[in-house]
Amino acid sequence: MTVGELLQAKGGENWSISQQATAYEALELMAAKNIGALLVVDNDKLVGIFSERDYARKVILAGKTSKETLISELMTSQIMCVTPENTLDECMVLMSSRHIRHLPVLDNDRLVGIVTLGDVVKKIIARQEFTIQELEKYIYGR
Repeated sequence: MTVGELLQAKGGENWSISQQATAYEALELMAAKNIGALLVVDNDKLVGIFSERDYARKVILAGKTSKETLISELMTSQIMCVTPENTLDECMVLMSSRHIRHLPVLDNDRLVGIVTLGDVVKKIIARQEFTIQELEKYIYGR
């Protein structure tokens, strides 16, 4: 399965925030949408990603305050991205080797979505379950 196929099946919206927003504003949005990361977008261009991990390490442990610290100070700006043509297996390798949970999806430098580790794992498990069921039908005639 490709990232593009996953995004089609997944549907949904991409949640983003400006790098001029505060950490508090980002946390409010993340809590409201029950998500673990936000894409940081300015002038329709992906400039970073802000995650719960960024918050924990760069605000709490650094003794900063959520209401005064801007996302631009906290976001990860060197972002690993994929395209709709990448496979889920490629995403899994990238996420595992880089210890990341979120991959923005770019199509000709245009942001088209985000793939999470949970998305990838669910699809891989579903694919394996389907394979097992097909093998059982073949072997046992079920």
